[in-house]
Amino acid sequence: MLKSGDVPELNKTDLLDFYRQMKLIREFERESERQYTRGNIKGFLHVYNGEEAIAVGSINTLRPDDYVVTHYRDHGQALARGITSSEVMAELMGKATGCSQGKGGSMHLFSSELNFMGGYAIVGGQLTIAAGIGMAIQYRGADQVVLCFFGDGAVNEGEFHEAMNLAAIWKLPVIFFCEHNLYGMGASSKETLVMWDSLHKMADAYGMANYEVDGNDVLAVRGLMRKVNAEVRSGKGPAFIVARTYRLRGHSVADPANYRPETEVEYWTTQDPIPRFQDWLTDEGIATVEDFEEIDAAVNDEVVLAAEFAESSPWPEPAALYHGVYADRPAEGIPT
Repeated sequence: MLKSGDVPELNKTDLLDFYRQMKLIREFERESERQYTRGNIKGFLHVYNGEEAIAVGSINTLRPDDYVVTHYRDHGQALARGITSSEVMAELMGKATGCSQGKGGSMHLFSSELNFMGGYAIVGGQLTIAAGIGMAIQYRGADQVVLCFFGDGAVNEGEFHEAMNLAAIWKLPVIFFCEHNLYGMGASSKETLVMWDSLHKMADAYGMANYEVDGNDVLAVRGLMRKVNAEVRSGKGPAFIVARTYRLRGHSVADPANYRPETEVEYWTTQDPIPRFQDWLTDEGIATVEDFEEIDAAVNDEVVLAAEFAESSPWPEPAALYHGVYADRPAEGIPT
């Protein structure tokens, strides 16, 4: 990782907030797993354990009016963007107080106020949506950017190539960000992607700027994103970033991930982004044990309160089924 002198624009408060955000995502995901086993969260649950540095390092470089579009492993990005832990947990439980009013669940977190344009369950489906948002920005003559997350499994989808090609032709302000965690569900990228070890170079086919970064180093992600952000915002066209990372859990919490070699899991456990950053903060003399204890306690309290809020929240009313289908009001003649 960097030396503290390499990030002079960041002070202790900023750096500890990065730690806090990553820790919040990790503890939130652990609580969501507990709630899943209790039956309070239904359906599939895809947790973000191990990939926290990507969401925190990248989203913190955005402006409030920029856009984020992501995949179904979306809890981490939602929290990093500023959706409250209570709103996200309530959404996971399908409650009316959730960020999508209980209609989306784990894979469809959304906040129009924060320009967080949703998680999407269709693999690769968000890529073309990101291109569409980029086209709208360009049409309005604005200078916002769209940050679009997806996994390496989505690279084999047709939407990936369609969106990349269109964005390159029209120089759309989209940052395509691949979280390369080495697996698409249970299939190793070594067996499904011919360029798995140099994935970023696939963008060469579209004449697109491309980069690779250590996705478990929050400061490396942030540093690269600041550079790419500025280039894309200035009108130079889209960019493709591949971040090497690893999910510490299976594809979903129902996946024991027995297909992964023990030596591989052991190695990536040593690359866990949270203790790595914690060690760096300590080695650089920026933070103390007391600092971490204070943050950890506050995060634990927040997660407990989020679960209590979600459990005590009401279910959506039956009439809410008809709200927001085509317009933000009930259709005439529909019972309310």
